Amino acid sequence: MASDRRDQAVRAAVDQALLTGTEPVAALLDITGVRASAAALRAAFADVTDAPVLHAFAVKASPLVPVLRLLHEEGLGAEVASPGELALARAAGVTADRIVLDSPAKTPAELREALALGIALNADNPQELARLDTLLHETPSRSPIGLRVNPQIGGGTIDALSTATATSKFGVALRDEGARARVVRAYLDRPWLTRLHTHSGSQGVPLSLLVTGIREVYELAEEINAAAGRRQVDTLDIGGGLPVNFASDEETPTYAEYARLLAAEVPGLFDGRYGLVTEFGRSLLAKHGTVLARVEYTKTSGSRPIAVTHAGVQVATRTVYDPVSWPLRIAAYDAKGIPKAGGPLVDQDVAGPACFAGDLLAVRRPLPLLAPGDVVAALDTGAYYFAHHYAYNSLARPGVYGFVAREDGSVRFATVRPPQTVAEIVAEAGGGDPDVLLRD
Repeated sequence: MASDRRDQAVRAAVDQALLTGTEPVAALLDITGVRASAAALRAAFADVTDAPVLHAFAVKASPLVPVLRLLHEEGLGAEVASPGELALARAAGVTADRIVLDSPAKTPAELREALALGIALNADNPQELARLDTLLHETPSRSPIGLRVNPQIGGGTIDALSTATATSKFGVALRDEGARARVVRAYLDRPWLTRLHTHSGSQGVPLSLLVTGIREVYELAEEINAAAGRRQVDTLDIGGGLPVNFASDEETPTYAEYARLLAAEVPGLFDGRYGLVTEFGRSLLAKHGTVLARVEYTKTSGSRPIAVTHAGVQVATRTVYDPVSWPLRIAAYDAKGIPKAGGPLVDQDVAGPACFAGDLLAVRRPLPLLAPGDVVAALDTGAYYFAHHYAYNSLARPGVYGFVAREDGSVRFATVRPPQTVAEIVAEAGGGDPDVLLRD
């Protein structure tokens, strides 16, 4: 079980000195779990269609080259949204035919690079299409090109992650007056437009809403192809967005449930006439990551116990600033990395090291009473958390370690990204030339 592998890894991280007094934060990624999620995704769609499907991992969820390489070896491509993400995907060995470029703000240089490499790209708006008109007139390209549309079907429970609202910044707003006709015309005027793309959101968006958005795009593709009198649109990029259960170890909803719902509600999507692209990110990795932090001090304030740890806003930025939308489960271990058991559960705060009052991983959380030297584990943090460091107070980036827990109880770790050093923090802050502002 994933929880058993996690417990093995926490103890091994302490035994193997990945978590110490001088390195009081470490991030762990369960390689076995990641492989299982990738396999489940591939199988879910293979069960409902024989059409070609490219599962392009959303690089923003974990922009770490070894993670991208692992997913590439598991049969996944990469969805990128910046020159940096594209470079990471290529460094991981992902080939151009398995990369998709999405971004609402692509520069001419980014477009030229994608077109030169033959990378698939989704234009975001009519101005970008006009820019592509010019670039393709100058230099033809083999890149598959699509247009992102916003079906304007509404949002989920987290506004910031709902991308199909009436005023979303992404894509062409399909229900604005005259917009649908303009989209159809854009395709008829551009034979090289062969894809349609949508993504209605992610965490907080129910499966039913995701399916509604995809149905809208499927129907638009059918309309375009009927108007063109041929199968001009041959591929639908249906985005990602499968929400993650942050309340327990159960992985729900599943890819299989989502694929079956799509097949039932939009059967034409899977009848072989369209190739498919998916862009899942969080759902592939979240359940397989754990952030560990040592408890440095404990205290009480207003009669409430507080455990002051070394993990806070720098690794759990969303949770700290929006705890209602992004609650994290916390597990307690003793100083040897063994789960704390026995004794009453005590409501206590789990605080981070940053110098502001809201730097809290959990508030009034019932846990075994924590003591200095204990270890807290922030669960379900394999996506977005430890890969997106927030350098508040110049706190160092933690080391990231992939692990395989063996049946004999041993654990093998592989360093994905080493811990950041203080010297590296100084160098990144201009420490190589402290007098640069003093010169005339």
